[in-house]
Amino acid sequence: MSKSPDIQFRKPSDFGRGTLFALLRDAYAFDPRYETCWHDNWKECDDFFYDHLAIADQCSFITTYENQPIGFICWDPRDIPKHVEIGHNCILSKYKGKGYGRVQLQEAMDRIAQTGVKKVKVTTNGNLVPAQRNYESVGFRVQRRRENDTESAFAGENIDYEMRLP
Repeated sequence: MSKSPDIQFRKPSDFGRGTLFALLRDAYAFDPRYETCWHDNWKECDDFFYDHLAIADQCSFITTYENQPIGFICWDPRDIPKHVEIGHNCILSKYKGKGYGRVQLQEAMDRIAQTGVKKVKVTTNGNLVPAQRNYESVGFRVQRRRENDTESAFAGENIDYEMRLP
């Protein structure tokens, strides 16, 4: 899927507090254990970005379809130029499997590349096969697989990905 005119990438400051939390909650609603494990993390993410909108607008965006939020992605720039780590990356359940996740990820990679960073990292879980396919589709390569010995072990092993940038 290429970017359609109905898709826009907008700043979190264009939306109200709670938007990021709501996107994450819906994206992982297919298994209630995700919310049980990550509810507080999602809330902290939403609170952090809405308490620091300048950071939010620089290191994340909300993907919209026909002006409605359908996804969110963020990244941690603190180790530039060495690397950037992608944090949350989600698409609403209703829009999954339609290519929006790939378009969102590619937009994030384009923005991250403009920072001059040499490498981008991301971690996902073994049971999140669509996420694995999404990262691999834009060029990420598995660096290692490791045991997930946290309360989210139900999600499968941790898979660390990297992509080197020119």
